[in-house]
Amino acid sequence: MRTINVAVLGLGTVGQGVVKVLREHEAVWPQKCGARIEVKKALEKYPDRPLDIEFPADAIVSDWKEVVDDPEIDVVVEVIGGIEPARTFILDALKHGKNVATANKDLLAVHGQEILNAAEAAGKDFFFEASVGGAIPIIGPLRQSLIASDIQHIIGIVNGTTNYILTRMASEGVRFDDALKDAQALGYAEVDPTADVDGIDAARKVAIMATLAFHSKVTLKDVYMEGIKEITPEDIKFAAKMGYAVKLLGICREEDQQIEARVHPALIPSDHPLASVNHTFNAIFVKGDAVDETMFYGRGAGRMPTASAIAGDVVEISRNILADCCGRIKSSSRGSAKAIRTIANVNTKFFLRMVLEDKPGVLAQVSKVFGEKEVSIAMVLQTNRDGDGAELVVITHKVREGNLWDALHVIEKMPITKKIITVLRVEGEE
Repeated sequence: MRTINVAVLGLGTVGQGVVKVLREHEAVWPQKCGARIEVKKALEKYPDRPLDIEFPADAIVSDWKEVVDDPEIDVVVEVIGGIEPARTFILDALKHGKNVATANKDLLAVHGQEILNAAEAAGKDFFFEASVGGAIPIIGPLRQSLIASDIQHIIGIVNGTTNYILTRMASEGVRFDDALKDAQALGYAEVDPTADVDGIDAARKVAIMATLAFHSKVTLKDVYMEGIKEITPEDIKFAAKMGYAVKLLGICREEDQQIEARVHPALIPSDHPLASVNHTFNAIFVKGDAVDETMFYGRGAGRMPTASAIAGDVVEISRNILADCCGRIKSSSRGSAKAIRTIANVNTKFFLRMVLEDKPGVLAQVSKVFGEKEVSIAMVLQTNRDGDGAELVVITHKVREGNLWDALHVIEKMPITKKIITVLRVEGEE
């Protein structure tokens, strides 16, 4: 029986997890894919660092050439992360006839099309299930099982750190800073949480999904981003009163040959499937013309879920090697790129909180400005602020975002306006 030899680039947390999964299930690989799978080598920048797994010292190398020039290596697993040298290693591996599996969303969100083209030219597999949603299968469905549907939109909770923070703020009323400290203490957030709380991590995943769903190149720079730092427990409470939950959403949509790709906090109806996705769980909601609506849910990150997805890619590649059909999944995002719709031209509903003078006629003045800018109000809630004016909470009908901001710029300068507190989009309602 053939042995498929694997080289792992990086023995960090995830890299060791991949080795662990492949070893612990080695007895079933012949049954599941018709071959033995063996981790033969590991490229490690710090070969003396302590490991959680046993790994032969003579199988740990620090020179990339010892991997790429080894004719026995069939599959390269890249888990070093970042752009370089990961990009160079992957392109070199494909050029030398190796198949590749990776979890590197940072790289894919910027250079994904280049690598897909290189894999196709080499006739080799390049798999990246773990790059979005950890163990949640979404890349495979977008490339294969959902390919017969025209995907209309994807809405996802694709960052566990921010979902944990917003869950704590909603369930316990804690403020952002306190929820973040708890997330860091529990290991859900990094010491520098910028990539998570500013929406960068989610935006990388949106770029990858949009490229696959709409068969057009979408990169990180094309994705509009807002984070959750400005969300308050008061925003969440008012949203709940009006029948909504607040989530950080990754959204991509195609309409009129234009692609929307954005990440921002948003209200979503409390009866929408994504509204009940809490704590560190992720979920991705997909709508297509033939498939209608489907949702993928599970652990979106972590050592073993990510390792499981990578190991699954290794098994799939092993099947293709045995069947001599590597490279059969072609890049579908070649050719002319579709236009990216600017955020000003996105049409959506909005949730607004503002403090106005508490006197007759104020609401009429605000409504007049909204009407002039073609902003239609769907729902209004007004409360007093103990002598500090009246707080007006508004949900609009769908409106072009540029029109909404034109109206708010006028309202902000009006003598009756004390402060515009919150502007959030409303999603999940067609």
